[in-house]
Amino acid sequence: MKRVFSLLEKTWLGTPIQFTWQKTSGNYLAVTGADHIVKIFDRHGQKKSEINLSGNCVAMDWNKDGDILAVIAEKSSCIYLWDANTNKTSQLDSGMRDQMSFLLWSKFGSFLAVGTVKGNLLIYNRQTSRKIPVLGKHTKRITCGCWNAENMLALGGEDKMITVSNQEGDTIRQTPVRSEPSNMQFSVMKTDDRTSAAESTISVVVGKKTLFLFNLNEPDSPIDLEFQQHYGNIVCYSWYGDGYIMIGFSRGVFVVISTHIREIGQEIFQARDHKDSLTSIAVSQTLNKAATCGDNCIKIHDLADLKDMYAIINLDDENKGLGTLSWTDDGQLLALSTQRGSLHIFLTKLPILGDACSTRIAYLTSLLEVTVANSVEGELPVTVSVDVEPNFVAVGLYHLAVGMNNRAWFYVLEENAVKKLKDVEYLGTVASVCLHSDYAAALFEGKVQLHLIESEMLDAQEERETRLFPAVDDKCRILCHALTSDFLIYGTDTGVIQYFYIEDWQFVNDYRHPVGVKKIFPDPNGTRLVFIDEKSDGFVYCPVNDATHEIPDLPPTIKGVLWENWPMDKGVFIAYDDDKVYTYVFHKDTIQGSKVILAGGTKVPFSHKPLLLYNGELTCQTQSGKINNIYLSTHSFLDSLKDMGPSELRQMLTQTLKLKRFPDAWEMCKTLNDHAAWNELARACLYHMEVEFAICVYRTIGNVGMVMSLEQIKGIEDYNLLAGHLAMFTNDFNLAQDLYLASSCPVAALEMRRDLQHWDSALQLAKRLAPDQIPFISKEYAIQLEFTGDYVNALAHYEKGITGDNKEHDEVCLAGVAQMSIRMGDIRRGVSQALKHPSRVLKRDCGAILESMKQFSEAAQLYEKGLYYDKAASVYIRCKNWAKVGELLPHVSSPKIHLQYAKAKEADGRYKEAVVAYENAKQWNSVIRIYLDHLNNPEKAISIVRETQSLDGAKMVARFFLQLGDYGSAIQFLVMSKCNNEAFTLAQQHNKMEIYVDVIGSGDTTNEDYQSIALYFEGEKRHFQAGKFFLLCGQYSRALKHFLKCPSSEDNAAMEMAIETVGQAKDEVLTGQLIDHLMGESDGVPKDAKYLFRLYMALNQYREAARTAIIIAREEQCAGNYRNAHDVLFSMYAELKSQKIKIPSEMATNLMILHSYILVKIHVKNGDHMKGARMLIRVANNISKFPSHIVPILTSTVIECHRAGLKNSAFSFAAMLMRPEYRNKIDAKYKKKIEAMVRRPDTSETEEATTPCPFCKFLLPECELLCPGCKNNIPYCIATGRHMLKDDWTVCPHCDFPALYSEFKIMLNTESTCPMCSERLNLAQLKKISNYTQYLQTEVEQ
Repeated sequence: MKRVFSLLEKTWLGTPIQFTWQKTSGNYLAVTGADHIVKIFDRHGQKKSEINLSGNCVAMDWNKDGDILAVIAEKSSCIYLWDANTNKTSQLDSGMRDQMSFLLWSKFGSFLAVGTVKGNLLIYNRQTSRKIPVLGKHTKRITCGCWNAENMLALGGEDKMITVSNQEGDTIRQTPVRSEPSNMQFSVMKTDDRTSAAESTISVVVGKKTLFLFNLNEPDSPIDLEFQQHYGNIVCYSWYGDGYIMIGFSRGVFVVISTHIREIGQEIFQARDHKDSLTSIAVSQTLNKAATCGDNCIKIHDLADLKDMYAIINLDDENKGLGTLSWTDDGQLLALSTQRGSLHIFLTKLPILGDACSTRIAYLTSLLEVTVANSVEGELPVTVSVDVEPNFVAVGLYHLAVGMNNRAWFYVLEENAVKKLKDVEYLGTVASVCLHSDYAAALFEGKVQLHLIESEMLDAQEERETRLFPAVDDKCRILCHALTSDFLIYGTDTGVIQYFYIEDWQFVNDYRHPVGVKKIFPDPNGTRLVFIDEKSDGFVYCPVNDATHEIPDLPPTIKGVLWENWPMDKGVFIAYDDDKVYTYVFHKDTIQGSKVILAGGTKVPFSHKPLLLYNGELTCQTQSGKINNIYLSTHSFLDSLKDMGPSELRQMLTQTLKLKRFPDAWEMCKTLNDHAAWNELARACLYHMEVEFAICVYRTIGNVGMVMSLEQIKGIEDYNLLAGHLAMFTNDFNLAQDLYLASSCPVAALEMRRDLQHWDSALQLAKRLAPDQIPFISKEYAIQLEFTGDYVNALAHYEKGITGDNKEHDEVCLAGVAQMSIRMGDIRRGVSQALKHPSRVLKRDCGAILESMKQFSEAAQLYEKGLYYDKAASVYIRCKNWAKVGELLPHVSSPKIHLQYAKAKEADGRYKEAVVAYENAKQWNSVIRIYLDHLNNPEKAISIVRETQSLDGAKMVARFFLQLGDYGSAIQFLVMSKCNNEAFTLAQQHNKMEIYVDVIGSGDTTNEDYQSIALYFEGEKRHFQAGKFFLLCGQYSRALKHFLKCPSSEDNAAMEMAIETVGQAKDEVLTGQLIDHLMGESDGVPKDAKYLFRLYMALNQYREAARTAIIIAREEQCAGNYRNAHDVLFSMYAELKSQKIKIPSEMATNLMILHSYILVKIHVKNGDHMKGARMLIRVANNISKFPSHIVPILTSTVIECHRAGLKNSAFSFAAMLMRPEYRNKIDAKYKKKIEAMVRRPDTSETEEATTPCPFCKFLLPECELLCPGCKNNIPYCIATGRHMLKDDWTVCPHCDFPALYSEFKIMLNTESTCPMCSERLNLAQLKKISNYTQYLQTEVEQ
C-alpha cells in the first residue's frame, strides 16, 4: 500500500470535506470543502478543473459511465453538470422553488433524482432532457435514497417514511419506519429461492441503531436488525458477496451478517479493528478487499478470510481523526478524507504490466514509474518516471518502451541512467510491443510494424528501417508476435507461423497449423517455440526440422509461457495461469525421439505474474508493484541436501532426471549410496543418449559389461543406430528394432532378434534384409522348438535349414531331421538318416530316443554303429541277445554289463567264460568262489586274495584250507579276513602260535589280540615273546618283568626291548628297576654301559646320556676301537645339538682328538704328509687317550714328521719312544732309524703357516684351535683339522659340521663320504657360506 498523493488545500482546513470518484474508470476525483468550489483532480493529483458554487455543496454524484458530475449547492435552484470529456460545466434549472437536499444518478440509463427539503422530487432524464417534478413525495426533507437495476427509486426522509417509485415518479410502495432513515441501499437478499436475482431488498439504517430490511416482494414482513449497545451507532455499511452485509460501528467494531433467512440476525464475523472509534468502511468487490478507518489508521482485510489482515496504514499526522473511505471501481486507488480537511490517495492495486528480455526485467512500480532490473547479472534496479499511465511495457537489451493507445515512448538504458529517446505513433491501438537489440515490433489491429529503435544511429538502408506485416495481399490477421536477436516471429488467425530473418530482411521459415495461432513464446535463441492455438492446445515447434510436439496436460486457462534463461537448462519452460505454474521439459534427444514432458506444478500466490525463469527461480510481479521470487517445486533439489531423508532424496532424484540435470543427480546418488538409485540414473542417461555420462555411472557401480558395451558404441554418429543400441540395452526391443530399421545398418535389427532368440521376428526380418541367413536362423529356431517339445515345427525348420553347400551346418540340420523323424514315429527314416550321418553323438542320441520308445533292436544297432559298446551291450542284454553281448564284450568297459554276462554264463555252467567276465567286472569274490568251488584252482584264488585284500575272499580261502587241514595257511587267511579270534583259537588248538604271531604283526591288530598272545606265551614260559606282546598292548611293567627274566642267550635283544619298554612307559619305578638291573644290583653282574646309554637316550635324559657316552667312548678308546668311540661321541653330539643342549667340553675335545686321528689315515692315504703329520702331532700330544696304541701312534708320528720335513718334531717324539717302557715295543723295521734320529738330532723345522682368527682376525698357526688374541675356541675343519677361516666356509649338509670349502672340495675328489658323519656326499651338494656368524655361536659348555 503506497500513498500516491495527498490533497491539502488551505480553504478546506478545519472542516470536513466531501469527495467522490469518477465511476467506472476512476480517472477523476471531485472534492469540495467549505470554500464553495468543487475541485476536480486526475488520479495523479493534478487539478483538472473546478466548479464555483453559490454556497456550500449539498451533494454530488457521477453518472454510471463517469461522463457527467452533477452537483447541488445551498442557495441555488440550479444543478451543476461537469462534462469529463469536454471539461465544461453547464447548469440545469431544477424548476424547484425550495432548497435541494438530495441528488443521485440511476444505475442504468441516465436518470437523475433530486430531492428537496420539503419532500418534493425531480426526475431528470438527461438523454431526453425531460424533467418530471413530483410534489409531496415526502412531507419532510428527503435525506437518502437509492436506485436499483430496474430503475426503481427508493427514498427516505425526515418524515420517517420510505417510498419506492418508478422512473416516472409514481409511488409503488411505501412503509413507515420508527426513526429517521439514512444510508439507503438496494440489494439482493439471500433466500432459499435462488431464482430471484432482482434487487428487491432495501436496506436502510434507522435512527443510527438498527438496520431495517424491506423486501418489495414481501412488504408485510420487514426485518429490523438491532445490535449490541456497546457497539455504538452504525456509521456505515456495505453489501458484498452472496448476500453478506459488513457494518461499521462508531466504537471501532465491525460486524459481518448474512441476510440468508436461516442465518439472519447471526454475526458471521466480528472484529474490533479500532480501539476508540471507526469512521468509515469501504468494500472493493474487484480487489475482494474491505477497508476500515479510525484511530489514525486504515486496516485492510481480505474478504476471502476476514481474519487475514492484508495491510495496515498508519496516519500519525492526522490528529483530528479520519473521515470517509472510498475505492475506485477498479480497486486501484483508495481515497480517505480527514476531519481536518485533507484527502489522502493510496495505491492499492497496480496494473500488472511487465516484460523481460534475456535476464533483464521491466515492471510497473507505480502509476507513472517503471523499474528496470537485472538481478541475475547483479545490476542495480533503475526506476524510470514515465509521462503517461501505460497500457503496455516492453524491454529490450538496451531499451525500454512504454505506451498507451497508439503511442509508445522509447527510453535508452545506459550504465546508471535512463534517457528518453523518442515517442512513436502507430496506425492503430497497440496490443503489445516486443524489443530486442536494435529493433522494435508493435502489434496493432492484426498487423505488426517492425522498425529500428534508433534509426539515426545505424547507417541503415531505408527499406531496412521499417516494415509492416503481413503483406497487403496476405489475407490474414496477426494474433501474436515475438522478437529474438535474429528473428521476428508471428502467428496468424489462419494458423501460419512465420519466421522473418532480420539480417537478410526476408522470410526464412513458415509453418502451417490447422487452426489459428493465439500466442507464441520463442526460447532465447528462437530455435524452439511454444505456441498455443485457438483451441487452447499447446505445442513445441522446432523450425530447424519443422517438427511439432504436443504439450501434454496443458490447462486451457494458460496465460503465458516462459523459457528457462539458465544456459544449462535449455529445454525447460513453464506455462502459467492465475493459480499455478506448470514445469515442462522438452527432451530433444531421447531414444524415443523428441518429447515434451510435464515435470510438475507449483502453486503461485494470488495475483503474481511470472516475468523471468532462471535456474528454477521464478521472478513474479505483484499487484503492489513489487517483484517476488518463487522457487519451483520441481527444482527443490537446488536447496541443501544435508537434512534430507532417503525418501525425499529419491523424489528429488526423479525430479533431476526429468529435468535432465545429471550432475545434480550424480551428487544425490553419492549421498544416497544406493545401487537402485545409481541404476535409475544410468537408465536415464541411456534414455537421453548421454553415453559418456552413462559410462561413468556404470563404472562407479562396477557394471563392467555395460561399460564395455557402451565404450564400443559411443563413437557411432548415426542417431538411429545409436538410439537402437541404447533402446536394446534398456530392454525395449521393439523400439530398438524400429530404430535399427530406420538407421544406416538395418541388419542390426536381425542380429538383435537372433541374439534374443526371437526367431519368428528374425525370420521375418531375414526375408527382407538377408535371405541368405534364413537357413541358419531356421536351424537355430528348430533347436529351440525341439527344446520346447514342438517336434512338428522343429522338423519343418530343420528341413528348411538344409543349404546343400555348407557341410557342417547341413550335418546339424540332417541330425535334427533324423531325431525329429524318430520322435514323430517315422523310425525307418530317422534310423537310416542317423546311420548315414557321420556323427557318433547323433547315433547315441537317436539310440537313447529309441531306447526310451522301447525300440531296442534299432537302438542297439545305432549304439553299436556309433561305437557306444557299453550302451549297445546294455540294450542287447535287455533283449536277451547274449550272443551279440559276447561279441561286444571285448570292447565293453562297464563292470555292470560284464557282471550281467558273468551271471548268465555261470548259470549256464560255463565257468571259464564266467570267471573272465567276473574279473572284467572286478567282482573278485565271485572270481575266488568260482576258482575254489568249480575250477579247483586254489593257487589262482590265493593270488587274487593277496592282490585284492578281499576279506570275503580271504574267508573263503581260509575255509578251503581248513577243509584240507592246512592250519597254518588257514590261520594266515583268517587274519587277512579280520577273523582274529578264530585264527587265535585255531593257533592255540593246533600249536601254531608262531605262525599267528608272524601274520598278526603285519596287520591292523587290537590290544586285546596282543594281550591274548602275551598271556599264551606267559603260560608257555617264553619270557621274551610274552614281554614283546605285553609291550605291544601297553602293559609295560609286565613286559619289563618278562624281559628281565630272559635267559642269557637272549640277553642282548631282551635288554634292548627292556630299554624300549621303559622309554615308552616314562615310569620312574620301572626306570629304577632297569637301572638297578643294569648296575648289577639284582644279580651282582653289571651290564654293558652301552645299555645304560641307550636307556638315557630312550628317556630323553640327554645330559646323563652324554656322560655315559663319554664313558663308553673312553672304554672303546682304551680297547683301541677309535672309530666306534668317534661314532658314539658324534651321535651324542648331534642329539644334544638337535635338543639345543650345551655340549660338554670334554665330549667336544675327545671328538676333536678322535676326528684328528681318523683324518690322519685319509691324508696319509692321499699322500698329504704335512696334513697327516700335523694331525699326528695333535694326537701324540694327547697320547694318553690312546693307551693301547701308544707306540704305533708315536712311531707313525715320527715317520710322518720326518717325511713332512718337521725334523725337530720327529726328534722330540723319537726321544719319547726311546723311553724304556716303549723302546722294546718299537717295530723292528723302524727301530734303527729312530735310534739314529735320536743319536744325530736334526732340529730344523718347517714353520707352520698362520691364518686369521674368524672372531678377532688374530694371526695364529693354522692347526691351532684356541685363539691367544680373543681366547675363543675356534671351530675346526672336518676335512683338515685346521681352524676355520671366515672367507672359506662351508658345512656338511648332513651333519652341519663346518669345513674349509676349498679343502673339502679337494677331499671329495678322492672320498665319497663326510669324514665326520660318514654320510654320502658329492661336490654339487657343497655350498659356500657367506653368513657364517651363526656357526661361531658356541654350542659347547665353556
